[in-house]
Amino acid sequence: MSQHGKQPSEEVDDRQLRLAGEAGDAYRAAVEYMIEEVAHTGETREVGDYVVGFAQEEAEGLYELVDEGEFAWREPDDENAHVEVVVADADDGRMVPGAEVSVRISDRGGEAVEAATLPLLWHPGLYHYGANLRLPGDGTYSLEIRVEPPEFHRHDEENGDRYGEPVEVTFEDVDVKTGQG
Repeated sequence: MSQHGKQPSEEVDDRQLRLAGEAGDAYRAAVEYMIEEVAHTGETREVGDYVVGFAQEEAEGLYELVDEGEFAWREPDDENAHVEVVVADADDGRMVPGAEVSVRISDRGGEAVEAATLPLLWHPGLYHYGANLRLPGDGTYSLEIRVEPPEFHRHDEENGDRYGEPVEVTFEDVDVKTGQG
């Protein structure tokens, strides 16, 4: 639980809070499934108002919108890793959209080997921030994830003062498997 739990107010009642919690439970279950069953590796950690986590798998193809209503499928070029980052509310577990999320990946010696700003990605099972990246190969890396506060307005005088500070979390000794899926 973060530093301020949500409570009923003029803006939100107990039922709405319960429904938000149920949506968060479903999101958490999807995150756990991705990390434990689908991805090569992953982890989550609570930091500030957020739960921040990652999953790593092989680079994968993605659709890009090229014109209104027209998509193009793009296979990875020389990218060999897909990094997914989840940013969720530490209180109710729902995904936090609109944040600026970046990752810096370093080798065992602390040398940065890749850095990127991660866009929001639609996935049929789990909205997340992520991108295909190019790493030197399989190995042990550190992933430093930075989340800048979203700029969206927040409802609720009692509960809306959240997601105001940037946070950083570092996952060390991450066993990465590269390739293209």
